[in-house]
Formats: sequence, structure tokens, C-alpha cells
Amino acid sequence: MSIRSWLRPSAFTGAAATLAAAAALIASAPSAGATVRTPTPKPTVVLVHGGFADASASWNSVVDKLQKRGYPVVAPANPLRGLPSDSAYLASVLHSISGPIILVGHSYGGAVITNAAAGNPDVKALVYIAAFVPDTGEALGELISRYPGSEIQAALTQVPYPAADGTTGTDLYLQADKFRSVFAADLPESTTRVMAATQRPFSASSFVDRTQAAAWHTIPSWGLVATDDKAIPAALERYEYQRAGSHTVEVAASHVAMISHPDVVTGLIVDAANGTS
Repeated sequence: MSIRSWLRPSAFTGAAATLAAAAALIASAPSAGATVRTPTPKPTVVLVHGGFADASASWNSVVDKLQKRGYPVVAPANPLRGLPSDSAYLASVLHSISGPIILVGHSYGGAVITNAAAGNPDVKALVYIAAFVPDTGEALGELISRYPGSEIQAALTQVPYPAADGTTGTDLYLQADKFRSVFAADLPESTTRVMAATQRPFSASSFVDRTQAAAWHTIPSWGLVATDDKAIPAALERYEYQRAGSHTVEVAASHVAMISHPDVVTGLIVDAANGTS
């Protein structure tokens, strides 16, 4: 190459571009002592349903919204056979999950998570959705009588069933003609007819079983008050959440706020996850 051609402006332009690209690569490479930050994995959200319900009918919309936000979700079947056995079962589910957990309970499921999470360091937050939040030694039958407004007892049908030990237990069902008004008044009637027909009963012993450990004493909590709740009075929900020191929101909803207001419930769960990350 002649000296004249080497001195052409185009030659300088190409050389400058090459040098600039090399400098950019060097600048973007981490230095020997630099710390490379990796995104923190999201906690697993565990959703626990209450009585007269199952995991899919209760949580489908919330599961979908959480998964779209990148959260791993587990919605186990709550056996509904009594607080001691239900809590022990849920505790076994929690121990099968690796990493941090946001534990959510609806209605009776709130009592189950309160017991099951005790002593588990992986549970970072408790989220109560129109739920029971008992303290140690309390029974749900006593709690629900603390404030007026529950229409559950008048809507119940009791059905005996044989227990494995040979004794007879009692299952509780909601009467079909009262299901919507008591349990899910803000859902379409076509939906509540199906829910009533497919409801899962739970053992009457759940109302007399005593809470053995209250995890909310050591784990931060969030709570949703359903102001139009005819199952658990809103006044009781407020009392429980205040006692637990919960971060609380209120929504004009029936007892099944997670079905009628899934965005609000999802937002509260995300707040709990962010608040404990």
C-alpha cells in the first residue's frame, strides 16, 4: 500500500471505528474485582383454600396472574379433616418447597397456615384473605361468635361420616339455596350454582380444635378485609389483622374476594413478597 493511499480519510475512519469497538468491549467486561449482580429468584406463593371450596375454584384467577408476573405457585388441596391434621399436612407440603415462601390462606385456610407455618424459617410472609387468624389456644367457633354478622351457622347442613378409627365425625355443607347469599353474593348465580354443587365439606371439629401455634407472632402478615362478608364478619377480620399487626386493605367483596377481586388479592400478595424480599 502506498503512503498516499494509507493517508486517505477513509483509512482513518475504519481504524477509528475498530478502536472504538474494542474500547466498548473492554469497558463492558467486568473488572477482576467487580461483583456481578444476578436477579433474586421470586418466592414460591402457596395458596390454601378454606371450607366448602377447592383449590381450583378458589385460586384459578390469582394463580394465572401470579404466574404471569413470574412467581412459582402451588395451590395444594386442603384436606378439611380438622385443624391438627390439616396443619400437619400443609406443613409437609411447605417442607417440600425449596427457597422462600409467601403463604396465603382464605377463610378457614387462614387458621391452617397460622399453625402450619410456625417454626418454618422459609415462610417469609403470611397473607390472610377474609380469613380466620387465631391465636394460640383459640377455637374458630369462639372467634366467629365474637362479632355479629355471620350467617354461616344458619346455612349449614350437618352430615355424619365414619372416621378411620371407627368413630363418627360430622361434615358441614352449605345449603344450596343459601350458598350464594352467604358465601359468594358478588358472583354470578350461574357460577355459584356450580360451586354449591361441587362444594367440599369440612369437618365440624375444625370449629372446636384449638390452635397450637400462631405463626403471625414471628412472621410478618398482610390481610384483606371483605367488607360485605356474610361468613366471617368484617369486624372480626379487622380485629384479627390489627392484633397480628398485619398490613391491611379493604375491598367491597363477599367472602370469596379472591374470585370476585383477583387483581386486589394478587396485588396484596405481591406487596407481601416485595415487603419481605
